[in-house]
Amino acid sequence: MERKNFIKKPEDFICGNCGHRVSGSGYTNHCPRCLYSQHVDNVPGDRSNPCHGLMPPVGVEYQSGEYVITHKCVKCGATKKNKAAPDDDFNKIVEISQKYLV
Repeated sequence: MERKNFIKKPEDFICGNCGHRVSGSGYTNHCPRCLYSQHVDNVPGDRSNPCHGLMPPVGVEYQSGEYVITHKCVKCGATKKNKAAPDDDFNKIVEISQKYLV
């Protein structure tokens, strides 16, 4: 979910959960394979949050024709919502939507 102060920062990363190598587009904020994120931003793209906890997907909503994934930090408990990306594992999205009803 793009915010007003969004900072586009294309970065590749290795998923802290499954080890998948992810090519970042500047909008990439989670692993397309396992859908985990990491708590690194205060404003999307700023990389200034000191927490750095893993954020597993804990819910999926369907809004305005798009899937929105809710992530919850295992370290501090913060939650964030992020749009699903076209290359996300759709079977994983369905699995999460059935496991956690948001």
